[in-house]
Amino acid sequence: MERFHSFDFLATLVAVVSPDASVRFSNAALEDALGISRRTIVGSNMADLFAEPAQLHSALEGAVDNAFAALRYDAWLKRAGLDAMPVHVIVTRTEQANDIIVELVPLEQQTRQDREERLAEQAQTNKELIRNLAHEIKNPLGGIRGAAQLLEMEMNSPEMTEYTQVIIREADRLQSLVDRLLAPHRRPHLVGDVNIHEVCERVRSLILAEFPKGLRVVRDYDTSIPEFRGDREQLIQTVLNVAHNACEALVERIAQGDATVTFKTRVTRQVTFGKQRYRLALELHVLDNGPGVPDSIRDRIFYPLVSGRDGGSGLGLTLAQTFVQQHHGLIEVDSVPGRTDFKILIPLP
Repeated sequence: MERFHSFDFLATLVAVVSPDASVRFSNAALEDALGISRRTIVGSNMADLFAEPAQLHSALEGAVDNAFAALRYDAWLKRAGLDAMPVHVIVTRTEQANDIIVELVPLEQQTRQDREERLAEQAQTNKELIRNLAHEIKNPLGGIRGAAQLLEMEMNSPEMTEYTQVIIREADRLQSLVDRLLAPHRRPHLVGDVNIHEVCERVRSLILAEFPKGLRVVRDYDTSIPEFRGDREQLIQTVLNVAHNACEALVERIAQGDATVTFKTRVTRQVTFGKQRYRLALELHVLDNGPGVPDSIRDRIFYPLVSGRDGGSGLGLTLAQTFVQQHHGLIEVDSVPGRTDFKILIPLP
């Protein structure tokens, strides 16, 4: 069975079975999904794991008779103590008649992978659009500001000088916005050892300094999480942007004195995101008890210049997403009134 050990690196669930459905090999993903050991799976009847065993037996008969190279169908995978899982089954015959590969792709996982791929493509498109647009804006801004300064030098009227000052101030404000848009692409990625709890503590001190009353910041840390290689400053900025957004949404509750932001860290095992399977990954949750993300922007919350509050720049979460992606990670949001959870996933060594 050593020749099948490479299947352990796949994110999909894979078993190698005999024509009678007896399991000869199970990969780690299948072991994890079923919640039982590989030793228990090997030797068992694969068909017994399905709500309709006859479908698999029929597929295996077709494989033995060389009726097809690969057969696909949808089924329900039974799991001990857990709900049945909808899966897409792919049965493939091999060159050796006694070895038939049964691959199971969880339909929820497929939906999530499609969504992640779509979000990654959107993020890349947004990044290119922002970078190009920012450069196009920056050049004329310098000319507008310079012309206003020259015009101001030629004027003797204080009233007219006030108008040129408006132009200069607005040009500076737009310049600052453009600099923030370009910031992730200018600064080099400085990699070092990162302790995620030091990052959280730094952010905690910053938001408590800004909101000293009415806000409680709860720590829920898994102290066993190892250090990992990353850009500490980028991660501080990421968590700060998310936490600061939460605080802005909690303004009313802060005034009432019952606002809560929680930093929760966990290790998740055998997780798949970005079309890759990772043995270990960091889960950092930033939770708040605010009103939740408005439905009108929920699907666009990571888009640039999209904000849920008046006066917001709409850049904080865009930058957070960019920084997390530079760490090969993923950021997601789950929000209902009274509970918003931003989850940051980063692979661990």
